[in-house]
Amino acid sequence: MSGIYIHIPFCKQACSYCDFHFSTTFTKYRIELIDAICQEIDQEKSYLSGEEVDTIYFGGGTPSLLNSIEIDQILNSIRNNFTLTNRPEITLEANPDDINTENLENWKRSGINRLSIGLQSFDQADLDWMNRAHTAEESYFAVELALEYGFNLTIDLIYGLPKSSLNKLEKNLEKAVELGPDHISAYCLTVEQNTALQRWVEKGKVQPANEDEQADQFSFLVNYLSEKGYHQYEISNFAKEDAFSRHNSNYWRGVHYLGVGPSAHSFNGNSRRWNVSNNKEYIALVKEQVSHFETENLSKEDQFNEYLMTGLRTIWGVDLRKLKHLKTPDTAFFDQLSEFESQGLIEQNEDLIRLTPNGKLRADGIASALFI
Repeated sequence: MSGIYIHIPFCKQACSYCDFHFSTTFTKYRIELIDAICQEIDQEKSYLSGEEVDTIYFGGGTPSLLNSIEIDQILNSIRNNFTLTNRPEITLEANPDDINTENLENWKRSGINRLSIGLQSFDQADLDWMNRAHTAEESYFAVELALEYGFNLTIDLIYGLPKSSLNKLEKNLEKAVELGPDHISAYCLTVEQNTALQRWVEKGKVQPANEDEQADQFSFLVNYLSEKGYHQYEISNFAKEDAFSRHNSNYWRGVHYLGVGPSAHSFNGNSRRWNVSNNKEYIALVKEQVSHFETENLSKEDQFNEYLMTGLRTIWGVDLRKLKHLKTPDTAFFDQLSEFESQGLIEQNEDLIRLTPNGKLRADGIASALFI
């Protein structure tokens, strides 16, 4: 099985922290871009080598800005070029201010069965600081209405903001759990290049939360959500039993996927590739049927490191037998593994290794130290 990701690069306004590819002039090139996405789907129908598609994910940007005709156009292109499983998971990222009865009915009619709602916070001051387009009141309404319409649901939260506190985080989590979604994604705020947040930090207008504060908040939310019945199946993703996101899970487990749209990434096991991050250029290249992406072929060492990095982030861990099949580690790898185990950062059960709760705080550094 495999997945398809569609990048929709339109937003109403720019969030202060976001470094994804997007445009706030979403009327410009809109028709041409949707046509180009459908053309790319047709051009790349052999990329997944005939594998059945089990997940489709509209990301962005803000895919909920698309109208029902545009969504149907893209989904019909996928159905005409790929074989879907009987019950594919079809996810649409949506902002709370786009959720209303008309849109929910249209999305359900199109076959969308899962929504990822970008709430980020229930605190209006936080939303204003992040320059979000919705209000806290709209967040409550959106979640309640989407659940009423029977969608599988995940809500996104951001923690580790400047001047944030455990008390504020607890209030956010209380409100999130009270609404009752089966899935919650919680991401730590990071200062990315070429964002408003980076400029504020450089000018001394904003003092980011320090690593200890963010670590305390991470530990708090893991414990809080665990007590409420949410399983941490990936470092930033928490879900009730049988409510894990299939699409997200597949990313972390190395399942192949095709990414379409400007800046979208693809992975087929042997290589990664990424599309050009310019709407006008993307449209022209796809229309001319010339290369619209760059490719990185993955050596056995690359595949080893990638599986290690992604596997350590998950509840499923890393199977040493699979690692050895990709590339036999040297003595230094096992010495480092033993060192992390003695520090209480990694636990090992026969051929399976997982991060401990303390290890999850240092996931990227641990993976990097084990790379070959």
